[in-house]
Amino acid sequence: MRHFNQLIFSGIISVIVITAFVFSISSPVLAAPLDSKGLQLLEEIQDAISELAEHVTPTVVGVSAIRQLSSPGKIPRQGRFKVPGAGSGVVIHEDGYIVTNNHVINNSVEAEVHFSDQSTLVAQIVAQDPDTDLALLKVETDRKLPSATFGDSGTVKVGQWVLAVGNPFGLDRTVTLGVVSGIGRENMNLSRYENFIQTDASINPGNSGGPLFNLRGEVIGINTAIINFAQGIGFAIPSNMANRIIEQLKTGGKVVRGWLGVGIQPLTPQLAEKFGVPDGKGVLVNEVFAGDPADQAGVKSGDIITRIGNERLESPNQLSRVVAGFSPGDKVMVHVIRDGALLQLPVFLGIKQEKPIVASLPPTPAEVDLGIDVSPITEELAEQFSLDQRTGILVVQVVQGSVAYAEGLRKGDIIQEVNRASVSTMREFRRILKGVQPGETILLRILRESKAFFVVLKP
Repeated sequence: MRHFNQLIFSGIISVIVITAFVFSISSPVLAAPLDSKGLQLLEEIQDAISELAEHVTPTVVGVSAIRQLSSPGKIPRQGRFKVPGAGSGVVIHEDGYIVTNNHVINNSVEAEVHFSDQSTLVAQIVAQDPDTDLALLKVETDRKLPSATFGDSGTVKVGQWVLAVGNPFGLDRTVTLGVVSGIGRENMNLSRYENFIQTDASINPGNSGGPLFNLRGEVIGINTAIINFAQGIGFAIPSNMANRIIEQLKTGGKVVRGWLGVGIQPLTPQLAEKFGVPDGKGVLVNEVFAGDPADQAGVKSGDIITRIGNERLESPNQLSRVVAGFSPGDKVMVHVIRDGALLQLPVFLGIKQEKPIVASLPPTPAEVDLGIDVSPITEELAEQFSLDQRTGILVVQVVQGSVAYAEGLRKGDIIQEVNRASVSTMREFRRILKGVQPGETILLRILRESKAFFVVLKP
């Protein structure tokens, strides 16, 4: 193994030399002899990669879901069947623990696992975590299985070489070589908590659940998805996230996540200007759930969360992921901007609830004239629009083509604040609007179907 690492190290150090060599052999005048130093270096790198592939492929398995057959009718049929198509997995412990994607074995009762020695075992599903698309399987065997170890995905850099191994289209233990194309990818709508490693190592259907290795043979990611209409764009769940989730699934059978208790939305340039955040960095709190940890710690609607602990925040997805990475009861320092002042609020996190943390947002702003009709919330209107909240001003009409229409406001929305001032009567609403100067923007806090969000209107 020491010789293996030396080969890899020498190969990486010699990339510039190799590039020069490749240029030289492309020219008939400067063609290098077959025993040139450049060719030897290329062969050393080739041998190192081949040795790496030979070392890690026995840890990779094929996974086929087994589901329960239930056919209702006059003659009900019961039984089990293997789902056509297969995914991949990686053995993480010699006693039979295997990691794969949740979507590979979703709605299954067991899984059939195919090993590199052509043997097949049936695995029990230990636990699943749909929010990160991970699942833990366990096979019972008397022999020690070849197993892989997790590396530190926090050290992964764009441009470093990686090896993806899996079973694309049923082709057992296919190995592809590529580089890390990007890190920290989110907003892919593949899972709730996203922080993907992007790679151009070929990942195809059937690779899901397979490992992404670094040159040391460590798992730095679990391959999870591709973009079907693109080439050379694949995504892997970082090993640090996967390892943390798998440990919880192994010891507790489920993942318990921290909970802050706020509704949040992106801080757009318009909102950043209204809230006095010059660099535009942070996440806007649009709602604080009563009695939850953030409320108890003094977080308020309109606060801009810029950091949790030592991690700076730039998106709602990132904030949700960071909070979920803590355990209930953990004390975290939440850094907020409130009315231009920097505050540090210690928060003891609670247990994550199944209520939304990100409010539904209006579409992209457009600069057109303002146009809404509003009314006090009467009993008749509350019944007509099925309103639970009675405090605020009700939007009863939105003029098509107006700035309010373009910002996504609609009938039934409740305006709770105007320029950070609470409004509960038409008189208060008109008084605040009357003070708006030409060219000024208007900040509204809207409540829609029990979800709050901020929006900026430019008359």
